[in-house]
Amino acid sequence: MADADDVRQLALALPHVVEIDSEGFDFRVAGQGFVWSYPERRTGMPRLIRTDVAVLYVGDEAEKQALLLGEPELFFTTPAYDGLPLVMLRLTQVSVDRLEELVTDAWRMRAPDSLTSEHDSTVR
Repeated sequence: MADADDVRQLALALPHVVEIDSEGFDFRVAGQGFVWSYPERRTGMPRLIRTDVAVLYVGDEAEKQALLLGEPELFFTTPAYDGLPLVMLRLTQVSVDRLEELVTDAWRMRAPDSLTSEHDSTVR
């Protein structure tokens, strides 16, 4: 089981990541968001920042659908995210190892090639 502290630790371990001031967590690389707290929309009320749910950048619709269909216990979406390459991840249902893979993949899709090459050369 993972939590917001695990997201923070994993995201900040990646090169050139910046945490944006927010009620939850919000991480960017090269000005591009790759993982943040889910801002749940509630009719007639302000959004609720959910730190038990992470929004992850996944790159494209095919990847999004594969995650949603393949692991529905972990991933979900809402109509507000239709057409966007984003999924929501239930942190209480995911292992820290799997979270690390997902956060790193999201970072890799948003980071410039020079950063991902640099990261790959130091990890091996």
